[in-house]
Amino acid sequence: MLAGCASVPQPAPLAPPAVVEAPKPKYRWTNGYAPAAHEAAVAEFGALALKPGDYHWAADVPAAGEAKVVIDLMAQTMYVYRADKLVGVSTISSGKKGKETQLGFWKVLIKKRKGFSRKYDNAPMPFMQMYDSKGLAFHAGALPGYPASHGCVRLPIKFAERLFGMTRIGTKVVIEG
Repeated sequence: MLAGCASVPQPAPLAPPAVVEAPKPKYRWTNGYAPAAHEAAVAEFGALALKPGDYHWAADVPAAGEAKVVIDLMAQTMYVYRADKLVGVSTISSGKKGKETQLGFWKVLIKKRKGFSRKYDNAPMPFMQMYDSKGLAFHAGALPGYPASHGCVRLPIKFAERLFGMTRIGTKVVIEG
């Protein structure tokens, strides 16, 4: 005898998938700025699944207040604050092996809308903001999705342009990784 529809056992409802947190990266050096910035970015923009060249700006950016830049070399990400509010997050490309971007606390020393490298064949560095007297800076440049520069921090051009307008000489820069 064949079973009818009414006698076929109903499948048990599926349990929701378990939420597994990604392991936290092991930083060589951090004071907690990069992990805190990541949490703030997730709160502001939702899950961050940025591809090379992607970025987000908050819809509501304070008109006044000090800017601060936090760079996370482990995540290849830059976070921008204004008046202690996270207002931007972007993918970056930092220094490659042997030319690693230096960790630490810095300040913007020089700003040039059309900067050029003194070391590397006068290479263009649009929206350049130098934070190191030896020439290290963040600026617009190629973003392959991994560390590829000679030590600078490359940014998407539109992000670099907006950041340039928000910072000043003396803006605090924190690089962790």
